[in-house]
Amino acid sequence: MTEKISNLIQSRIRQDIVSMHAYAIQDSVGMVKLDAMENPHRLPADLQQQLGERLGQLALNRYPDGRVNDLRTALAAYADMPAGYDIMLGNGSDELISLLALACDVPGATILAPLPGFVMYAMSAQLQGLQFVGVALTADFELDVPAMLAAIAQHKPAITYLAYPNNPTANLWDEAAMAQIIVAAAEVGGLVVLDEAYQPFSSKTYLDTIRADPAAHDHVLLMRTLSKFGLAGVRMGYMMGPKALIAEIDKVRPPYNISVLNYECALFALENKAIFSAQAAELIAQRAILFDALSDIPNVKAFKSDANMLLLRVADPQKTFEGMKARGVLIKNVSKMHLLLSGCLRLTVGTAEENATMVAAIKASM
Repeated sequence: MTEKISNLIQSRIRQDIVSMHAYAIQDSVGMVKLDAMENPHRLPADLQQQLGERLGQLALNRYPDGRVNDLRTALAAYADMPAGYDIMLGNGSDELISLLALACDVPGATILAPLPGFVMYAMSAQLQGLQFVGVALTADFELDVPAMLAAIAQHKPAITYLAYPNNPTANLWDEAAMAQIIVAAAEVGGLVVLDEAYQPFSSKTYLDTIRADPAAHDHVLLMRTLSKFGLAGVRMGYMMGPKALIAEIDKVRPPYNISVLNYECALFALENKAIFSAQAAELIAQRAILFDALSDIPNVKAFKSDANMLLLRVADPQKTFEGMKARGVLIKNVSKMHLLLSGCLRLTVGTAEENATMVAAIKASM
């Protein structure tokens, strides 16, 4: 690095950003890739051809047009969006999380979430210059309700995030615990954002509770993504909430943030949702098989999951991670993310063949 560049970094780049670590993406070339909760199944060959022909006819020389509203309508129908709600699109949930931080950046604003949780909640707050407050889960990865309520009363967060199911623990929260937190957030005038990124694999959705009592949830927004649905490469997230709230947050969305390729791929996928639903059902079945196989390995603790991932606790996570990587299987070592994750690895549920390879690699690496 030259002295000139060093001076520019020191004088023109925010020093809190200089001290940050970028979001790490592991090199997966030549690996059985089970580190990022992706759907391992590709489109069938006939649908690949149909989609290719459809994308080839798009006017790439033009900015995205009203067709994006067709996608909003299709997603609202797919999710059975409650009456009086509207929907906002983003380049994955990541962009929506960033836009929420931008929209709620009022003096003294705080973002609050349970930990361990999705790293982008804290990162979006830091990038926007907001305070982030993390509240530790209990030892069995449940919400610590007294600690959450105390933190909400003290910090009066602008946004409280609740991932349902959570990442990386993959569990659903107790609904009575969530209800207390949602009420507490309303009492301090804050938003609650429910992140249902893993909804295709979950046994529950909090949207049912919202529909049953919309008035009690008029400060609640619900995010989902098509990444886990099977379109991780398309980058398509969506957020639903009361029309008045969505209208204000939508003002900070960049114009044309959803490309013509993105929305046409998403529309095509929704038209063929039965294919993706079958893939999700297969992954749920494989999750059960994988859980049983992992639970049979001595000195391994596998945690129940409502997502397309499993959390595993082993005696030596780094040794196991490196051993699996040497055997061509890439997973995520989360053991240093939070004290509660000590000894933990996170595994994506793959195909039957991939899962068998992963189990064999774990056994050989222990």
